[in-house]
Amino acid sequence: QVQLVESGGGLVQVGGSLKLSCAASGSSFSIHTMGWYRQAPGNQRELVALISSQHRTNYADSVKDRFTISRDDGANTVYLQMNSLKPEDTAVYYCYINRFLKDYWGQGTQVTVSS
Repeated sequence: QVQLVESGGGLVQVGGSLKLSCAASGSSFSIHTMGWYRQAPGNQRELVALISSQHRTNYADSVKDRFTISRDDGANTVYLQMNSLKPEDTAVYYCYINRFLKDYWGQGTQVTVSS
């Protein structure tokens, strides 16, 4: 059974940084795309960043040049380094994996950016 567990969220001031981690278990994930989505109150869940098995990355325009996604396949972990945080980055951040055409999600971690 695939499980994704996020950590690293919290409260940070504008311009600050946070690093999210997502530990995956239940299988090996090195051949699958992993990533991060977020959902703010009243909004739909939106893509933040994806990283393929070849470590190719894709970012939402709103986070380009501020966020960096990476993965450690040996540890089955995906990371999201978030710099220069803005109030509009406030959301619940969800870890994601697409494994054999099925989507899996973590429980989410809250990120709050205060001005």
